[in-house]
Amino acid sequence: MQQYLQNKKGLVEGVFDQVYSKYDLMNDFMSLGVHRFWKKSLINMMNPSLNKNFIDVACGTGDIGKLYLDSTDKNGRITCVDPNKGMVSQGKQKLSSYKNINWVISPAEQLPFEDNKFDFYTISFGLRNTKDLNKALSEAYRVLKPGGRYLCLEFSKIQNSNLDFFYKNYSKLIPIIGQFVVGEKEPYEYLVKSIEQFINQEELIELMKNNSFQKCSYRNFSGGIVSIHSGWKY
Repeated sequence: MQQYLQNKKGLVEGVFDQVYSKYDLMNDFMSLGVHRFWKKSLINMMNPSLNKNFIDVACGTGDIGKLYLDSTDKNGRITCVDPNKGMVSQGKQKLSSYKNINWVISPAEQLPFEDNKFDFYTISFGLRNTKDLNKALSEAYRVLKPGGRYLCLEFSKIQNSNLDFFYKNYSKLIPIIGQFVVGEKEPYEYLVKSIEQFINQEELIELMKNNSFQKCSYRNFSGGIVSIHSGWKY
């Protein structure tokens, strides 16, 4: 499933080239800090255990990887993947005390790993930025081991009309906040558009099933501002 906005040449790459140095700060501003709760909820849903092979795709500066290691074994080895070199560089600096993270620069649609390698695959606020949802999902399925679990944290569709009204009006402020914090508003205009145009919860479930995932489900957080989708490879 091709995504029109994300297929504009160089658009997504340019967006993250502009914002990576203040990516974490802007996440706090935009979500009022709630993104930390959403990410911890992802780890709690995963219920990770020791000696598992974990990959976080579209990892940004490594928040999910850090939470995973902190909740299991700080000496365990994990893989963090992102297509943006600046973002990976920022993550390496932020998590310099973690010597056991394998940082890889790669898009979600073409992962440089063998089949059946990972026990857990996560992608947080990254599926929306891929050029082809089916390719991203099929690659996730390919690199997971049989019995492996896929978890996707992503902006979704709000199911309460009052909250939806408030959120849509708040979203209009996000580019202004971006101009103030980062000095750029265009990346955050893209962000708002990409959220508006992204598929809903049930449509993502169908795409997951079409790409062979089983026992697919989702859980809404903050009234559906985000949801966490889960699927298994058997």
